[in-house]
Amino acid sequence: MRIILFFFLSFTILSPECYCQVILEDIFQKKLDDQVNDMVPGILAHIESPDRSISWSGASGFSDRVSKTKLNPSQSFRIASVTKTFVAATILRLWEDNRLSLDDLLAMYISNEHAGILSRGGYDMNTITLRHLLTHSSGLYDHAQSDEFMKRILTDPEHEWTRREQIESAIAWGKPVGYAGEKFSYSDTGYILLGEVIENITGKSLNDAIIEVLDLRGLGIKNTIFEGFRPPDREDRIHQYYNGIDTYDFNPSIDFYGGGGLISTTSDLAAFFQCLFNNKVFLNKSTLDTMLYQPQYESAPSMDYRIGIFRILINDIEAYTHTGFWGTQVVYIPSMNTTIAVNYSQRWVTKGPAPIISQILALLGN
Repeated sequence: MRIILFFFLSFTILSPECYCQVILEDIFQKKLDDQVNDMVPGILAHIESPDRSISWSGASGFSDRVSKTKLNPSQSFRIASVTKTFVAATILRLWEDNRLSLDDLLAMYISNEHAGILSRGGYDMNTITLRHLLTHSSGLYDHAQSDEFMKRILTDPEHEWTRREQIESAIAWGKPVGYAGEKFSYSDTGYILLGEVIENITGKSLNDAIIEVLDLRGLGIKNTIFEGFRPPDREDRIHQYYNGIDTYDFNPSIDFYGGGGLISTTSDLAAFFQCLFNNKVFLNKSTLDTMLYQPQYESAPSMDYRIGIFRILINDIEAYTHTGFWGTQVVYIPSMNTTIAVNYSQRWVTKGPAPIISQILALLGN
């Protein structure tokens, strides 16, 4: 009996390192729990920190505030503008394969119809390059930031938008914000045009092109896909809220053509950023340098946007990140080789990064 008990204890007593990790994961979970309230029904997070032997997914709250379905860490969600990082990386991979140049004119790769719409809207198609679109310096007005766009979405959430309709909306609702290369001005319109570029070069849907060009499945990223391409029996998307409104049944075409459109999980997003910054996405290490190169403008930009990603400081630590309108943020911290991916089911209201990220980062730094 004593021998049996000895062997049992030897396999169940945790080493000091494992014990500390269990305690830390309990603290992570408590931090998540503290984020849930009447305005934020649920939160998802994943921490990938290989140098600390941490690969942790957590969830707190509900997937649906009405049914009170418990949120599961592996559930998917609309990542909105975090899609732009995938789009930019795909363009850069096509550049590596000599299928385009970053300084090629946009007009070379989009339909004459769309080029004509932009030209009639006051845009000089002889000056706007792919690089301008990637860095949000094309001068294109952003249809998605128009009050009219959100008004129409809320009035008719089931309306199916086309790429052409969104381009036409950018012309109808606003004027050029500057000439190409003059200044930074965030534009979803620019990235839906990059989506068209990818489709026309590859001859594939944007979904298939991104998955294949980036070899997402080969990287182990298996749950990142454009909404509608996922088999119905695998649909596990959470409910996401805007000012208390459940947006679950909003037609995905509002954000489907490159400015957004992907659904993913926190673990997939963390894995992609880890692969990106550890030279597993691009063929050449120098391509990441191109992605992270800081554009120069005459006036200081409102955000330090590079190519499909932007630089910030969190707790005075350098990080690269992208956020998504529905409450998503992914950050990579180079000094720690760590990625934190989170999704709030209703976007946080405080200015700056998602509150949980700075809290987790503080814990990891101790």
